[in-house]
Amino acid sequence: MEQQAVDAAILAGSVDLDLSIISLIIRADFIVKIVLVVLLASSVWSWAIIFEKIRRMREIRIKANTFEEAFWSGGSLDDLYDRVGKNADHPMGVLFSSAMREWRRSESKGLTQSDKLSAGLRDRIHQVMRLSISREMEALERYVGFLATVGSTAPFVGLFGTVWGIMNSFQSIAVSKNTSLAVVAPGIAEALFATALGLVAAIPAVVAYNKFSNDLGRFANRMDGFSAEFAAILSRQLDERAA
Repeated sequence: MEQQAVDAAILAGSVDLDLSIISLIIRADFIVKIVLVVLLASSVWSWAIIFEKIRRMREIRIKANTFEEAFWSGGSLDDLYDRVGKNADHPMGVLFSSAMREWRRSESKGLTQSDKLSAGLRDRIHQVMRLSISREMEALERYVGFLATVGSTAPFVGLFGTVWGIMNSFQSIAVSKNTSLAVVAPGIAEALFATALGLVAAIPAVVAYNKFSNDLGRFANRMDGFSAEFAAILSRQLDERAA
């Protein structure tokens, strides 16, 4: 009834037609307001995830580069483990530490002296590294799925708000029995605003999701390559000891 009274006042010319964003939000139907709040919250949370993932991916790339330089410098693996093993704060370091921890544990028990025991150690080290990669990638991928959800659903949520706003416009026409633009403009404007906000939330989320998926895929391949090379180095050392 309040909305109908405002529409009637606008039609009579006693109230100016204000189509500003703030006015549209204030005058919007309750359902449309819920849609706008959901889309706005989704957009804010998406941007928070985007900025955090950009920071985190840049950080782990820098640390991985620094670690690999130290790893391939020709120094002792034991010395490198003593420096970073207990304080590994990036996926590459965690992968290295997990394999070296298993190596040292087996070495302390004399499990690196025979071919049969060495074969079991190779399998354990390989399994440990695979589990480390899986855990680290799962941590890096956290919340990325939310971006995909926002990208795929936000336009439809905005479309729902659009349909609801247009329905309100038709109701205003029916009540006032007038098809003047002053009657239908507010409802149409709030409907289009819901659609626009849905796209504002969805487009950055889709772009960011595609970028992070590619970045994470490349980093996973990088970790797989490092684990294979590291396993080969440990396997060579086992062969040298068994010879």
